[in-house]
Amino acid sequence: MNIYVSNLSFNIQDEDLKEFFTPYGEVTSAKVINDKFTGKSRGFGFVEMSDDAAAKTAIAELDNGEVDGRTIKVMEAKPKEDRPARKSSPFRDNNGGGGGGGYNKNRW
Repeated sequence: MNIYVSNLSFNIQDEDLKEFFTPYGEVTSAKVINDKFTGKSRGFGFVEMSDDAAAKTAIAELDNGEVDGRTIKVMEAKPKEDRPARKSSPFRDNNGGGGGGGYNKNRW
């Protein structure tokens, strides 16, 4: 089962995240998501556990727990396609591209 963990302290690393879940069962992976430009934590991560029953117990016991001074949220991760689509921005066309302002040569 894939588990989503949010509101993590920016000090939490992959190994720390794994350690939170290990008492509940085998953790097959634990990953804190980092910003691709700064490399700093984005405050959330994902944990995969091989046993669904153990994962559900971990979710129940760790959700709303305090870690490094922050109350974390722990829930089953939803596949991307199950999430609601983002609302369209007035600056994007329907194909996801950016709208553009152009230089108006007749302005002056």
